[in-house]
Amino acid sequence: MSEPLSTKSSLQTNETSSPSAADSCQPESTESLHAMKRGRMGQALGVKIAATGSYAPETVVTNEDLAALGCDSDWIVRRTGILQRRKAAEDQATSDLCYEAAITCLKQADVDPAEIDLILVATMTPDHPTPSAACHLQRRLGATAPAMDINAACAGFMYALVTGSQFVVSGTAKRVLVVGADLMSRTIDPEDKKTYPLFGDGAGAALLVPDKPTGAGLLSFQLGSEGCGGEMLCVPAGGTRQALTPEAYAAGQQYLRMDGRNVFKWAVRLFAESAKDVLEAAGKDASELDLVVLHQANQRIIDSAVSDLSVDRDRVFVNLDRYGNTSAASIPLALDEAVREGRVKEGDLVLLCGFGSGLAWGTALLRW
Repeated sequence: MSEPLSTKSSLQTNETSSPSAADSCQPESTESLHAMKRGRMGQALGVKIAATGSYAPETVVTNEDLAALGCDSDWIVRRTGILQRRKAAEDQATSDLCYEAAITCLKQADVDPAEIDLILVATMTPDHPTPSAACHLQRRLGATAPAMDINAACAGFMYALVTGSQFVVSGTAKRVLVVGADLMSRTIDPEDKKTYPLFGDGAGAALLVPDKPTGAGLLSFQLGSEGCGGEMLCVPAGGTRQALTPEAYAAGQQYLRMDGRNVFKWAVRLFAESAKDVLEAAGKDASELDLVVLHQANQRIIDSAVSDLSVDRDRVFVNLDRYGNTSAASIPLALDEAVREGRVKEGDLVLLCGFGSGLAWGTALLRW
């Protein structure tokens, strides 16, 4: 019988430190760390991203807007690098954002929804517990494809990208629509002054198709999870472990709880190791990278990644300052902006990495 996730004080604020939670996922020695891979390695050649698309709600929430709630604008910028974020309208749900990003992507690819073979939506904030956001999207698009959600939180798009790539490589599907979307503004406690400013709403999409042998595909990827750190990012109530009773609701147990300090330490260490594993498996060096797109969680994590990789800063794409942490939407939203800005072209090496609640992560080296 599995142990329930703790909802004690270690989850209450970003500043609380619980080293045992962060360190319990680590190998017992440095030697064992170097002798193992953190996650499962793989490769998916013969698939490419034919087009991308994204959508961000119209409402912009600046740090100054949050000052009225008691949030410190200077603290937000200094600790995270975030200047503003987007917030969905009251009548918008996750599938609505998915639809806007998907339509943009399909138009870019000149592909009719009827031609889609599979729809994958990465999200931790579906419209309902069931049916899936993917099924809502399938209905809106008028597609006849099977559809399913993948919940790996901030790593969700990477999990969906790898899953969709496998369908294409195996010949099971020729056009896979992968969407990452989250309405994080609905999951964060407005009273939590150190967590509420970090997140925003958004969606991003990518269309996967077979490659016309140009060498495109996932040259190497790694997916992994460390469930022993699950309590560091957790929504305590609303599932079968703990019902959302009136008492739980009054206590704010329906909101995301984050041990920010330990999540930060884990993410920095995780990226350094995972990126090294992926590059090594592909026989590539960081100096060969044309673009790096990380989960847009915190500017300090991104800065640390740049330092660890010894890659030029102008090759690391950042839009965190304008959107905040959009969870599963983070990478595809950033990737779409990079594409539209001409930052990536055929043959480029692109490193992608998503990491978050689970704890889960996905890192991939993609030849565009």
